[in-house]
Amino acid sequence: MPVELNKRTIIGTVGYQLLRNHSVGPILLPQIRELKFQNTVVVEEMNWGPIAIVQYFQTLEIPFERVVFLVAIERKYRNIGDISIFKWEGGLPSETQIQACIGDAATGVISVENLLVIGEFFKIWPKELYLIDVEPGSEVAGEHLSEEVQRKTPEILEIVHRIASQGITPNDRAGALKGDKLFEEMSHEN
Repeated sequence: MPVELNKRTIIGTVGYQLLRNHSVGPILLPQIRELKFQNTVVVEEMNWGPIAIVQYFQTLEIPFERVVFLVAIERKYRNIGDISIFKWEGGLPSETQIQACIGDAATGVISVENLLVIGEFFKIWPKELYLIDVEPGSEVAGEHLSEEVQRKTPEILEIVHRIASQGITPNDRAGALKGDKLFEEMSHEN
């Protein structure tokens, strides 16, 4: 896969504030904004709800060609601070699950899963959508990252920069996320 530079890209951090490692995206947002990118890269906190994000994407005169989300999703098979990379492969869950995602979004639930499904339903995602997923461990209130995640901050920032700038390579060993399997995978992991 050839490296493609200068693609119009958005880096979005998704996650609640004040939830320690679960807030890795919002906590690292200032450092991500300090990274040097081409002028084709936009950095945004994307906690403003999936419907608002859909509307934002729908109004763009020049659409994004690459989307990179920094998230923290608990996965039992990982250790705190482990980093996984996923490529969104599209697809939708059942109509009932789509309605549940929209219901959650309407009540203010911040969830990358809801964002992915609602964005897919409204066909806003480009072919390149990646999740950089940091294992947060159990949900704990707090303003700061744990030592485990703090030690991984340089690596997280390097991955965000590289994928936003170049996309993924075979060395990234990115897993596939599919909308029709997304909630099955999550229920098996928890």
